[in-house]
Amino acid sequence: MNFYMLISKRLLLGLGLATFIMDSVVIQPALAADKVSLFKVITTKDEIVIGISEGDLAQMESQNAGGVAKMLVAKGSMSVWRYAVRKSAGGDLEQSPLHKIGLIASDSLRVEPYATPLQVLPIDETKK
Repeated sequence: MNFYMLISKRLLLGLGLATFIMDSVVIQPALAADKVSLFKVITTKDEIVIGISEGDLAQMESQNAGGVAKMLVAKGSMSVWRYAVRKSAGGDLEQSPLHKIGLIASDSLRVEPYATPLQVLPIDETKK
């Protein structure tokens, strides 16, 4: 009986270790991608959702909607990624970068943080 218990404990330990290693390998690429913050840009004519990478956001005076608005006013214009909802290969809805757009500062422009329950995909600069 002790022999079988020893094998069971070793088997359990081995399976646990293998699972941990596999999880680390699978999760690693997801952690390598820049986190994206979403903002809603509202004008008198329409509103869109944009995404700004954590790296780009860190270069702004403050890492929030106010910082985005200040940078837009200071620069006059900026390039950002427009985000839209799409279905993933698995059928789940997700926020995905659609294409790069240019924003031009305007007196009637407002920037707000945009919260979503959906998964937000990282920006892929190779898809310009």
